[in-house]
Amino acid sequence: MEHLVEHMKVSFHSAHEPRCGVCAKHCRSLESLREHLIGPLPKVECARVFAARGCSICLNLFDSAAAVRYHRASTCQFTRAAPMPRGSYGGRAVAMACKMVGGGSDGSLDICARVCLIGEDENVIFQTYVKPTTTVTNYRYEVTGIRPEYLRDAMPLKLVQRRIQDILCNGEPLWKIRPRSSGRAKILVGHGLEHELERLGLEYPAFMIRDTAKYPPLMKTSKLSNSLKYLTQAYLGYDIHTGIQDPYEDCVAAIRLYIRMRSQAHPRDYASGSGETQNNYPAWRQRELERMSPEELLALSGSDYYCWCLDF
Repeated sequence: MEHLVEHMKVSFHSAHEPRCGVCAKHCRSLESLREHLIGPLPKVECARVFAARGCSICLNLFDSAAAVRYHRASTCQFTRAAPMPRGSYGGRAVAMACKMVGGGSDGSLDICARVCLIGEDENVIFQTYVKPTTTVTNYRYEVTGIRPEYLRDAMPLKLVQRRIQDILCNGEPLWKIRPRSSGRAKILVGHGLEHELERLGLEYPAFMIRDTAKYPPLMKTSKLSNSLKYLTQAYLGYDIHTGIQDPYEDCVAAIRLYIRMRSQAHPRDYASGSGETQNNYPAWRQRELERMSPEELLALSGSDYYCWCLDF
């Protein structure tokens, strides 16, 4: 029990860590549960039951195959979205995605050439081509679909920066934005946002960014990032990046992943994002902790990352 208590203090278990619906095994992440059920080397009995009555998207187990089909069609599985007309700032979050062309002698330098922002309602808020500030040596047409003529009269980068900043800050000064406040500033959602903000020459508070490439529940068991293509197929049930890539499609995938993660039920008395202090119990509580069951210790543990479901 002494070792178990010490383990609990440093393991930072999240309230959202899933269990196998067949054998009740506790898994550290959704990816760990996915490997347990439908990975290259799954647990045989669990895989057999799950294949008949499990949803491969949310990884929940149902009473019958018919219940699974109804669940996927009505709740779990999304379809590819068509670009929507410009709309309002639906919801508190805004998703952003960029497409890069190549610069430099070998075309490996990323230059932002197209950007798109959408609201939670999947309506386009802002979308434009961006005039490059340096010479483009590789338009990467097979991926971006961008031709030289598209950028000739495109919007200058300075104006793009100003428009995006206005959308994100939503009338609130950047220096006034505070964590978990009820201000007007928008939460920025995307995949690989650090790189995209750098290429756009923009800064935004880290506590207002929700990056699907860095959110622990969406990462590999090795703690490396999954691609947006994989996350969309695994957690939303449809394919993207099957041809020329549209930033609107990336925005929709990112906002849907964010909303799905945000909608998880969160225990009211559970404080995530403060794991370093949450699990740091004083020495006088050692005996009390050692008398607890493993399940009680697990309930006391807190994650070391901020849960998106607290954004509500």
